[in-house]
Amino acid sequence: MSPINLAIVGVGKIVRDQHLPSIVNNPDFELIATASRHGTVEGIPSFTTIEAMLDAVPAINAVSLCMPPQYRYEAAYKALMAGKHVFLEKPPGATLSEVADLENLAKAKGVSLFASWHSRYAPAVEAAKAFLAGTKVHSVHVIWKEDVRHWHPNQEWIWQAGGLGVFDPGINALSIVTHILPALFLTGATLEFPENRDSPIAADLHFKSGAGLPVHAEFDWRQTGKQSWDIVAETDAGQMVLADGGSKLSVDGELKFSAPEAEYPSLYRRFAEIVKAGTSDVDVSPLRHVADAFMLGKRKFVEAFYD
Repeated sequence: MSPINLAIVGVGKIVRDQHLPSIVNNPDFELIATASRHGTVEGIPSFTTIEAMLDAVPAINAVSLCMPPQYRYEAAYKALMAGKHVFLEKPPGATLSEVADLENLAKAKGVSLFASWHSRYAPAVEAAKAFLAGTKVHSVHVIWKEDVRHWHPNQEWIWQAGGLGVFDPGINALSIVTHILPALFLTGATLEFPENRDSPIAADLHFKSGAGLPVHAEFDWRQTGKQSWDIVAETDAGQMVLADGGSKLSVDGELKFSAPEAEYPSLYRRFAEIVKAGTSDVDVSPLRHVADAFMLGKRKFVEAFYD
């Protein structure tokens, strides 16, 4: 089969660090165009708007949308209306309603829509899922704490309404939790908002399953020093720790699984798979938990935050 002619909208750091290397090394794709207000890719035709790109390059088969979530719906709508398959960076939209509308439109147009969750493809996630499926789980503690100044310097969009704030990284944890654990629902939350920001800098969340499994998640963007991306489960088979964002699995302190990170190559393999199969992959459960947190969570105002 011929490669899928791919375009990227929103050429920023995540595209340069993850998307471009993954595309170059995947024979199922050929990058033929980009659209971005500021960024370009050397040797690839570039445009400043998705409309101009779609008009000028009709050979595009699929589009990866990598702009902030507040602006993704409009671009996705235009791409789907043009009959293009669409890859949505996480989170797939600013609201659940947006994503539902896009899913319906993709179905009507007979094209594929992919709501990508890169942390689900961390190397030890499947091993953790298998371990938990084979034992009784008593409780789960999620610790997702990092330094926003290091990972998102001067990125104002993340602090704006719809930018998700600390849920931008926290949704990565939720994407793993919703994959390796039974269905959960939120029972309580506290969200900490800097007095000068519209999105939270920290969140404390409590969930449980229908069978009563308690899950406690702590997200914080004020972490300095060592960053924490861990999921700890107390089980009949011992304490399981899925560490470093899902890259290492230990049980009672003994390393059971570790492998090099390959999240984005896995995402593009999955995208090619659903395009070839004529299907979509749109799981909104991580985003639904975030929406529930904003709906149910108590709001606590804390000191102003400045980059």
